[in-house]
Amino acid sequence: MISIVIPVYNGTATLHACLAAIAAQTLRDIEVIVVDDGSPEPLIPVDIPELSGRLRWVRQEHAGAPAARNRGADATRGELLLFCDADVVLRSHALATMYHALREHPEVSFAYPSFRFGWKRFPALPFDPERLRRMPFIHTTALLRREHFPRFDPTLARFQDWDLWLTMLERGHTGVAIPEMLFTITSTRGTMSRWVPSLLYRIPWKTARVLAYERARVRIFEKHGIDT
Repeated sequence: MISIVIPVYNGTATLHACLAAIAAQTLRDIEVIVVDDGSPEPLIPVDIPELSGRLRWVRQEHAGAPAARNRGADATRGELLLFCDADVVLRSHALATMYHALREHPEVSFAYPSFRFGWKRFPALPFDPERLRRMPFIHTTALLRREHFPRFDPTLARFQDWDLWLTMLERGHTGVAIPEMLFTITSTRGTMSRWVPSLLYRIPWKTARVLAYERARVRIFEKHGIDT
């Protein structure tokens, strides 16, 4: 079974489309837990007939996306985990495709696809340990084996996904790329899914957003002992 964890903080505008896409998956052996990370206006659980008996709602005090993902994982029981932000819309065969990738590659611990961020395409680069140590290129929405899940670091405000994959790499766990575009990130706002155009890093002055990005990047390097 695949356990899908959706952390939400004020994300009701996109959550319905996210859940509708999950309900339409061709692979049906799933469970879904939505973790309301202390939204000022608590989420109102909705009933989705296609997910009857397989959808649960949990609310916690606001602690950030990493803590919400960990809380959700603790409440699930599937052998495979998928962390899906509320602004992600999966293609109908996304779970099946990632599941078969793991079956075809029993030596790896996770499978990650290409995706779209609004209009921009992000092709899945082949797994490369050295590339992973230098840059984040694997999105949080990847299917991973629960037994190899090290948990998210709740002290990190940025790069939680990069940190997760680096931690797994240090424990000998690798991944496999799926070239096909299997999901779209529909929101370009918020903190759980953000993309900064590379042009912003080449201009003489730097915005607060870019400076925060660079500080977070250095923290990841220091945590994992990567020379900058």
